[in-house]
Amino acid sequence: MTVEWSWERAWESLPVLWDGFKITLLATFVGFAIAAVIGLGIAIVRQSFPRWVAAPVHAVAEFIRLTPLVVQLLFAYSLLPQFTALQIGITVLGIHYSSYLAEVYRAGIEAVPKGQWEATRALSLPPYRTWRAVILPQAIRASLPALGTNAVSMFKDTPFLFAISVVELVTAAQQFGARNFQYLEPLTLAGVFFLIASYPTSVLIRRLEKRLAYY
Repeated sequence: MTVEWSWERAWESLPVLWDGFKITLLATFVGFAIAAVIGLGIAIVRQSFPRWVAAPVHAVAEFIRLTPLVVQLLFAYSLLPQFTALQIGITVLGIHYSSYLAEVYRAGIEAVPKGQWEATRALSLPPYRTWRAVILPQAIRASLPALGTNAVSMFKDTPFLFAISVVELVTAAQQFGARNFQYLEPLTLAGVFFLIASYPTSVLIRRLEKRLAYY
């Protein structure tokens, strides 16, 4: 049995794939915003709080980072039936990636020269102002390429949301293929969607990394 490409089927699949792509983008943008905020909080706690506070936070972050995303999705989905699958998926995706972003931020914070810390102590700056005005601007700037790389990784991990019945791009392609008994066109176009969205972002990240290396 030969499978032949059909432009008619490909065209018919586009509206379905576009709806799934919008869910994929929503999950990526909102999930990454959650990850960025929580990850930054974890990094600050680990760097500036007493060990009895920092150690449990680090342990929880490590547990989240080292357990599979699919398991976390299924666990949250079964535990929180009052929320929609999309709400759970976005939140779990954000929390999962926050454990990775925490390490990115931590590396950026540790890259800040020690002289900057000593200068803030010499000026008797309060901790809040030290972090807001001196440390975080430099740390986040140094972390930007790695943050972008993690955003692309999250984008490519959104198909895992199929485990809790979220109809993102790949699931939309599979459902269209199942209805028509032809998977070639929808799955190929789903790959094209991912390529079109992720390749320019990856190029921008590489350029940003090179540009920051000169400063």
